[in-house]
Amino acid sequence: MSAALALRGWVKSQESPLSRFIYRTAKGARTFRLPVIRPLHRALYSAHLAVRGAIANTMRAAWWTPLFVSRLETDAPGLMLYSGMPQVLGPLRIRLGRDVRMSGISTLIGRSSARTAPVLEVGNNVDIGWQCQISVGTRVVLGDNVRLAGKIMLAGFPGHPMDAADRAAGLPETDDQVGDIVLERDVWLATGVTVTAGVTIGAGTVVAAGSVVTKDLPPGVLAAGIPARVVRAL
Repeated sequence: MSAALALRGWVKSQESPLSRFIYRTAKGARTFRLPVIRPLHRALYSAHLAVRGAIANTMRAAWWTPLFVSRLETDAPGLMLYSGMPQVLGPLRIRLGRDVRMSGISTLIGRSSARTAPVLEVGNNVDIGWQCQISVGTRVVLGDNVRLAGKIMLAGFPGHPMDAADRAAGLPETDDQVGDIVLERDVWLATGVTVTAGVTIGAGTVVAAGSVVTKDLPPGVLAAGIPARVVRAL
């Protein structure tokens, strides 16, 4: 054991007056703060928010949005990015409609072993929330007015083959593991939903938080569970 680790253990043991004094002093130093003067610090807090908002809006308008739109096949009028710029990985053709709102803390992935570039088609007035991942094997379609809450996973391809030897060799997934994902207009996926390859979710359907959708869902229903099943009509 090194001398530093031995000293740390002795201090944390608090077996002597000196070690207890050092431990309490160090703990107090770690949580030390200046006294709060509420009128002053409320004003500073408001100023902090205003400055941070101004910087974020400037970066969005002058940097993140132009850079991201240059990667698209459409002009995406009314696009609203927040919290930065989405990460785009692999070959992927991206088409966004009007008035799309998208978190910059999201990832769009195209299947690298695809014979032709996968396509992500997003309609008008669509929300793509925080920490969403859209993995496009062949095609992913989000219809008009679709809502994706936070941490949504649209898994159009898995990234690895089922065969263990092929995985160990670093081979890609096989074609039978890949499929389209289609969310028809007005679909709402609540927080943490996963949708697997080959699934179509009908118009107006709502999928409850944490569900895993492995088969097609009809329009106009509430679905929930792992795997997701229809709970009731809407």
